[in-house]
Amino acid sequence: MPKPSAQNKEDSKAKAAARNTDSAPSKAPAPSAIDPAVQKAAHTGDLAAGMPFNSNKSIEHGFQNGLNPQPGATVPATSRLPTGSTLSEENGTQKTGSLAPEGVNSSIEPLDRVRVDSSGQVLTTNQGVAIADNQNSLKYGTRGPVLLEDFILREKLTHFDHERIPERIVHARGSGAHGYFECYEPLSQYTKAAPFKEAGKITPVFVRFSTVQGERGSKDTARDVRGFAVKFYTDEGNWDLVGNNIPVFFIQDAIKFPDLVHAVKPEPHHQMPQAASAHDTFWDFVSLMPESTHMLMWVMSDRAIPRSYATMQGFGVHTFRLVNENNESVFVKFHWTPKDGLNSLVWDEAVKISGADPDYHRRDLWERIEAGAFPEWELGMQIFTEEEADKFSFDILDATKLIPEELVPVRPVGRMVLNRNPDNFFAETEQVAFCTAHVVPGIDFSNDPLLAGRIHSYVDTQITRLGGPNFHEIPINAPVAQVHNNQRDGMHRQAINRGRVAYEPNSLAGGCPFQAGAGQGFVTFPERLKAKEEQGKVRGKPEKFADHYTQATLFYNSQTEPEKAHIAAAFRFELSKLTVPAIRERMISSLRNASEELATKVARDLGMKELPDRMPRAIDRVAKAEVTHAPSLSLFAKPGSTGIRARKIAILIADGSIGATATQVHEALVAEGAVPRFVAPRIGAVNTADGTAIDADASLENEPGFLFDALVLADGEKGVAALKADGHTMEFVKDQYRHCKTIMAIGEAQALFDMADVSPSLPSGDPDPGIVVGAGKLDSAIQAFVKALQDHRHPIRETDPPLV
Repeated sequence: MPKPSAQNKEDSKAKAAARNTDSAPSKAPAPSAIDPAVQKAAHTGDLAAGMPFNSNKSIEHGFQNGLNPQPGATVPATSRLPTGSTLSEENGTQKTGSLAPEGVNSSIEPLDRVRVDSSGQVLTTNQGVAIADNQNSLKYGTRGPVLLEDFILREKLTHFDHERIPERIVHARGSGAHGYFECYEPLSQYTKAAPFKEAGKITPVFVRFSTVQGERGSKDTARDVRGFAVKFYTDEGNWDLVGNNIPVFFIQDAIKFPDLVHAVKPEPHHQMPQAASAHDTFWDFVSLMPESTHMLMWVMSDRAIPRSYATMQGFGVHTFRLVNENNESVFVKFHWTPKDGLNSLVWDEAVKISGADPDYHRRDLWERIEAGAFPEWELGMQIFTEEEADKFSFDILDATKLIPEELVPVRPVGRMVLNRNPDNFFAETEQVAFCTAHVVPGIDFSNDPLLAGRIHSYVDTQITRLGGPNFHEIPINAPVAQVHNNQRDGMHRQAINRGRVAYEPNSLAGGCPFQAGAGQGFVTFPERLKAKEEQGKVRGKPEKFADHYTQATLFYNSQTEPEKAHIAAAFRFELSKLTVPAIRERMISSLRNASEELATKVARDLGMKELPDRMPRAIDRVAKAEVTHAPSLSLFAKPGSTGIRARKIAILIADGSIGATATQVHEALVAEGAVPRFVAPRIGAVNTADGTAIDADASLENEPGFLFDALVLADGEKGVAALKADGHTMEFVKDQYRHCKTIMAIGEAQALFDMADVSPSLPSGDPDPGIVVGAGKLDSAIQAFVKALQDHRHPIRETDPPLV
């Protein structure tokens, strides 16, 4: 037998050494052309030797270095062997797949990777085992006991028992949709943020709308703030713009947020009322927090009962920073303005809708998208400098203040379109996790103390709700930008990281993943709002925060008379529900500082014979306001540009109605983009007087009048008689009239006005602009109806109390 050569002996030693995982020779072996283990050991040694020290350590210190971090040190690997977890990774199966693509995190691919379509497939367990019988548990004999070994039964029931996750403490009731954001023009002079880099750039988004105080099963139409949260899936990471439909908030500091929520939630001793602020604890709290007054004006206005998500504004609330490539910064406020215009409900309408259809807003959003009437908003920015901010009479870090558009105009920068409903409500809308801390390079924070608390709180909440620190790996939360870091393990981990390195700095992975440096990575803007040399830690607020009423006055004075009346009526309703009169009086004393007119009216309507003394102000002298009347704060300032698109119109018909004219109206409204529906005493075929085929898809019973934006009463003597005989008709007409909607009566249908005590004239004797009588040429009447319908509501008709 021949003796092995010296080279063979060395190769054998190297092979043996490379197969040990607890020790190694003093010197790395030379790479073997035939043995992968030796190659891996050799290449790993070369990779580690290529980084004899951390070359970045010397530039980690000092203020200037802190402003300009450098990319992490890296060493290129000779092969992919050193960075792999195992030499067996090339042995693929149907489950393991192939070798991981170099430099790619496949766990964040589009949602197609997790979509399921079971068409033509057999039922299986969660382990993929086909189920032969899904009707019966496994028993000992047909009448015997159920056996513990029935793993199919146990899996099914166990999963069912754990299907619910904790609901959000606030914003529990929500609806969501997918879409995209399109940039109008590059904003490189202000920001390097990915969505704003070039004209026409498309960024995918997911948007969730919500109420704040109600639980997950509460109603959509509660008087409440609405959440307006947008997740931008940018190519540089996820940016969450987490806002509301109101530009200000109740409190100035996050430390008061638990108090606010505890106060507005159902009272803990009896857990009532649900999704309502009309109770003692809320008003007890805010009446002792005068900084809430401005927000109360908004919440008591029609803004708090929007017609739909598609017809309400959104705001970022806080002041943020924009940072450009030159590390120059400006301040910014974000505004979303709906292309369909601003529309709201009236209180009586909202209350009735909540009983007939608590899913009113959720249904509207879904139906608009399914019908192709995609909701669209324009994103606007109020951009201003630190020097300009210092001159304002209010503090831009105060979340109870807004910047009037008349002072800093809103600049349109892009549009957002929602064009896809979720495939699964739980997987997407319920599990989506938003956080104000999710920003991308080019977007930064201000020193707003309320924002600082939100930056912490949102992440902390998601960890509890979604089962652990890996909520970002749930498909709806995963970014489209690549994810590479050294975070590992935790509950529900999805990513399977290749290799053995999970720390930085390292040499065993060539320094990867390495820090991006200031050129590519996120760098916090170094200069915060000027603190006037007061750098000591302190629990306090700037003096401008103490002006609690100027902007509340501005908002109220900028409303139209109908809107002012609604604010007063809302305060009257809410405060009338209190059981502690002292809280009611305290709130009126606070309102006197905002508007004597409003306080007097509300006090009178609450039966107060005398006004309580004005609440002492937190500051005696306030800066003179730059703007005292801001028309842009009125709902009527933004009527929209899409006509009557997506408006729901009821066409009331019955057996004996003239079908041709009703059909003509229906066709004309569809041509305008509206959504007309034939509503009859019962669903199904209607025996029209002229034989025109009409199939009613809604009934007077299942679709009450307050669910519609307008009403058409069909012609025909027998049809009108049939409608008169149904008590629902009068409720239908009265609600439409009371809610100031547009109504058209064709021919004989005018008789229904008399029965419902509805007049085509206003109390002044002038014609009601929202009543159209279809006598003579129907084409002209339809044109008049469409024109009147463009005004969502006709408040000139409104009286308090209502006449009808």
